[in-house]
Amino acid sequence: MNKLKKTLAKKIEEWRPRTKRLLSEFGDVKISDVTIAQALGGIRGVKCLVTDISYLDPYEGIRFRGYTIPEVLELLPKPPGAEMPYVEGLFYLLLTGDIPTKNDVKEVHQEFVMRRNVPDYVYKVMDDLADHHPMVMFSAAIVAMEKESVFTPKYKKNELDKYNMWDAYYEDSLNLLAKLPRIASYIYRKKYRNGDIIVGDPKLDWGGDFARMMGIDKPYDDLSRLYFILHSDHESGNVSAHTGHLVASALSDVYYSISSMINGLAGPLHGLANEMVLRWIQGVMKKMDNKVPTHEEMRKFVWDTLKSGQVIPGYGHAVLRRTDPRYMAQREFCLKHLPNDPIFQYVNVLYEVAPDILKEHGKAKNPWPNVDAQSGVIQWHYGVREYDFYTVLFGMGRSLGVLANIIWDRALGYPIERPKSVTTQMLEDLVMQKEEEEKAPMTH
Repeated sequence: MNKLKKTLAKKIEEWRPRTKRLLSEFGDVKISDVTIAQALGGIRGVKCLVTDISYLDPYEGIRFRGYTIPEVLELLPKPPGAEMPYVEGLFYLLLTGDIPTKNDVKEVHQEFVMRRNVPDYVYKVMDDLADHHPMVMFSAAIVAMEKESVFTPKYKKNELDKYNMWDAYYEDSLNLLAKLPRIASYIYRKKYRNGDIIVGDPKLDWGGDFARMMGIDKPYDDLSRLYFILHSDHESGNVSAHTGHLVASALSDVYYSISSMINGLAGPLHGLANEMVLRWIQGVMKKMDNKVPTHEEMRKFVWDTLKSGQVIPGYGHAVLRRTDPRYMAQREFCLKHLPNDPIFQYVNVLYEVAPDILKEHGKAKNPWPNVDAQSGVIQWHYGVREYDFYTVLFGMGRSLGVLANIIWDRALGYPIERPKSVTTQMLEDLVMQKEEEEKAPMTH
């Protein structure tokens, strides 16, 4: 058993009594009330899920195992000569809650190298679907590998009990993660680069090898590391993360679970935001004849947009009440590596004028940019100009956090998810009862 697995096993044993005590001694303690608006509004804001992998703080942004984005980027080990940390190190942190040493990261890297070969039949699946959307290819490639599952045959043979299932999920998770850079880059080269496939280099880290197989020079390797880290997790209630949790709660293995996660991410209300932002900015550029606007010109454009009833894509967030730290990390990258990029110059002027206008407008709870406000812009700069592929990149990063969550779900023996529904009539009856109670005369 390698060090990561030993460390994880020890932490699981230490953690189980905490959840067991909460359930047995304090199971009746309320943590949330549900309103009709929440029930009819996508259960937004209802506290009914548990995850220790990440937490979205309204003022500090996403925290990975308690660490802010700046702390993660500062504390995690980096490849020699690189600006951004190993993605392998982030996965170690997500699983254990510990900042890994360089040796810890090297061990995870070697695990990925040993597991990175993609079965030939998976390439055939992708070849047969080459005229489909890249997310279809990605989802299909992942679920096709279900026959490689470590968990499924062991479960069928009754070799697993409730509390050792995590071991098989761990093995499947590492096997899948190790293959994602090859699968995703193959989709890109097959679909958009005439099938000119580039062989990976086992000496390179997860993000660096992906950049090599994409055929894009430095600093795209650092951009890849940054992108995958920033998109790795976002609590467990968003569509992609929750779908992965939900499917795995039925003891579907990680191939079914992550394929379903990818399917949820493909929806235009979830994973396509960065594409929509980029298209919008390019539309603004066209209207302005590609001339970088002055602050005054951009202010007029933003006001005209808002007064017409439209929104400013990439601005606002359901939870955050300040600039998304993931946006700021990307902004710093842009200021260093592509300050003169024409699209980034538009993004930059927008950042300098839009928040004050949105505050004055008064309808946005959060007038600050979120992670999607420039992530597509950077990909475009480095030659990845196929909008449809951006969500595949998102899916690679999100897999890190969702798989870490699923492993812990199984380690703590969480049950199948089965919320209870009510009917519209029941809600109407509840409202009527409440109104009658409020009208009734008070008695002393």
